[in-house]
Amino acid sequence: MIELDEIDAKLLRALARDATQTAGALGRRLGLSQPATWRRIRRLEDAGVIRGRQLRLDAEKLGFGVTVFLGVKLALRGRVSLEDFERAVSAIPEVQTVEHVLGLYDYRLRVVARDLSDFERVLRRRVMTLPGVGEVEANVLLSEERLAGPL
Repeated sequence: MIELDEIDAKLLRALARDATQTAGALGRRLGLSQPATWRRIRRLEDAGVIRGRQLRLDAEKLGFGVTVFLGVKLALRGRVSLEDFERAVSAIPEVQTVEHVLGLYDYRLRVVARDLSDFERVLRRRVMTLPGVGEVEANVLLSEERLAGPL
C-alpha cells in the first residue's frame, strides 16, 4: 500500500472531479510546480492508485433513456463457470458494468436501453438466454447522484 500525504489526497480529489486538468493547472491549485505535480501523478499511476481516466458519456442524450440494475443469481452454481458467464454477459453491448457480488445475487449488472420495451427485449433475448442464469431482479434507476469518493 502506498502512503498518501495531504497533497496526494487533494490531487486525487481534483482529478476525480475533472481528470482532464493539466499538471500545470493542478500544480497551481496545489502550490506545486508542473514537474512536481506530474511526478506525483506518475507515482500514483505506477502504484495503481490511478488506474486510468475515463470518458463519461450521457446515456440519455445518446438515446438510452432507461438504466436498470439487474441482480442475477446463477441457477447451476458449479456447473457453469463464472468466467463463461462473465465473458458472455460482457459481450452484450447494453451491459455497462458486470460486478461479481456477495449476497442474495451472484452478479449485479448495469444495463442501458432506449426505453422499457427495448430493455424487455435485451432481458428476454440476451440476458435470460445466458448460460446458467437463474433468478433475475430488475431495479429501474430513477435518479443518480455521483459522489467523489472516500478522499
